Formats: sequence, C-alpha cells, structure tokens
Amino acid sequence: MPINIPKQLPARNVLEQENIFVMDLDRAHTQDIRPLKIVIVNLMPDKERTETQLLRLLGNTPLQVSVTLLHTASHQSKNVEPSHLKQFYNTFENIKDKRFDGMIITGAPIEQLPFEEVDYWRELTTIMEWSKTHVTSVLHICWGAQAALYYHYGIGKFELPQKCTGVYKHYVKKPTVELVRGFDEEFLAPHSRYTSTSLETVQACEDLTVLCTSEENEPFLILSKDEKHVMITGHLEYDAKTLADEYERDVKKGLKTDIPENYFPNNDPGQKPLHRWRSHAHLLFSNWLNYYVYQETPFEWE
Repeated sequence: MPINIPKQLPARNVLEQENIFVMDLDRAHTQDIRPLKIVIVNLMPDKERTETQLLRLLGNTPLQVSVTLLHTASHQSKNVEPSHLKQFYNTFENIKDKRFDGMIITGAPIEQLPFEEVDYWRELTTIMEWSKTHVTSVLHICWGAQAALYYHYGIGKFELPQKCTGVYKHYVKKPTVELVRGFDEEFLAPHSRYTSTSLETVQACEDLTVLCTSEENEPFLILSKDEKHVMITGHLEYDAKTLADEYERDVKKGLKTDIPENYFPNNDPGQKPLHRWRSHAHLLFSNWLNYYVYQETPFEWE
C-alpha cells in the first residue's frame, strides 16, 4: 500500500524513481481505508535527505501511511530553506490537539552537548510527554534514542574516545520478539555518533529489553516493556552514501576524522560504498508499523 505525501514534496520524485508506491491526498481520500497517521519529528540538519530516507522505509509496507512532518519552533534551521519548512512542516502547536498512531524522533548531530543545553530540549520533552497520551508507539533514532532513554528512564550517555563511524555487525539477543521477526542472527547497521549508552545500565532497567547488541557490546535495539518505545542507537535509515558525505564534510571542515570503518570497499574513500543493511532497515520499519502501531492502535482514537 502507498504512503501519502504532498505532491510538491521533493522526496516524492526520488521515491517514484525507486518504484516506491506514493499517492497524494486527493487519491487517498477515494479509498475506503483508514491510513496510519505517523508524525516525524525531524531534528536532522539535512531535512530533505532525512525525509526521503524515512519515507522510503515507511512506504514499503502493506499499510497505507499518512505522514505529518514536524520541526521544532525553538530552533532555527540553517540547512533548509524557510520556504520548505513553511510549505511542508508543522510545529507542535499546530498538532498538539491531534492523535497519531506512530511517531518517529530522528537523530541530531548534537550528542556532545548535555541534553539540557540543547536549545530545543524543553520543547522536545514537551513532545515526548505529550506522546504518552497522544501516540500509540514511538520510534527513536540515534540521538533521539539517547534523548528517550534519558527523559523516560533516567539513563544518560557518555562520550567516546573517538567518533563511532562506520558499518558494524550486530547480534539478535531476543529472536522471538516481533520487532526482530525475520532478522538474521547477525546483521549490519551504520553508526555515526560521538557518544554511547552503557549496555549494563540499560539491562538493569526493568522497564527495558535489549533486543540487539553491537559487536562492541553496546545496545543497538531497545524495546520498552510496555512496547510503546523503540530505540535504535544507530542509523538503519541511512542510504549507501550518507556516511561518505558526512566524512567528506568533516574533512572539508578540517576536522580530525577517521575513515568510516568497514564501509568503503578496500577502505578506499574513492570507491563507491555498498548498501549492505537495506533489507534489515525495511524489515525493522515494517515490523514496527505492523506489530506495534497497526495491531495496537485504536481504529477510532476517541
């Protein structure tokens, strides 16, 4: 089934070229079906790229999905045209009286800042608190996962000796849980972050279950016991070239940065990286939408 997005959204052309089934709202209204309502809190600087990455995964399911894009009013985005935000995005004030079947909170390149020093932290905590009563299930990605662990469960982060960037092996620890249904016992996923979360601390929290760990013995996929919160510490949504672009950006800035591990063929930045985690990205989003959103959300929110 299709994903419903505005006709003019730039991501639409990319998705149609990839044969992702998209439709506009006019056509969607002719179908006698209630679509899942998903709100995406997009905290990434390159909002258009993140839109495409997430919509690609949301659109590859048998469910009809209607997406609302949200940006923080308390932060001025420097890497996106104001006209794009005005045309395609809402702020929390616009949607606070609505209810959603699912919500995605993206990562953000601010993990070295204490949470309370992030200029939109108060607004984000308001949204996370609101989600307890207005959203069926929330998917948190990278810094968004760290923010959720800190706000909902009091679990902090710590700084790594150097940036974790590359594609790493991960292992399924709870294969019978529906979120990882169909996963290989070992799979790959990209990471791009300066901080991490203690596996022991997460495991000690009785409200959380670690479903997958990384080869560095860090938590990768975490599920709350009430199944309302899903936290991914990496970036399964990244496309093949994202880490390469981040690496080139850091080099141009003169930053001391390592070549992403296990990413470029022969460890050569001049070679085109392969997309080796695509299938598990689609599987994770499909499982989340089916088992934790569609199967759990009320048909009528009232």
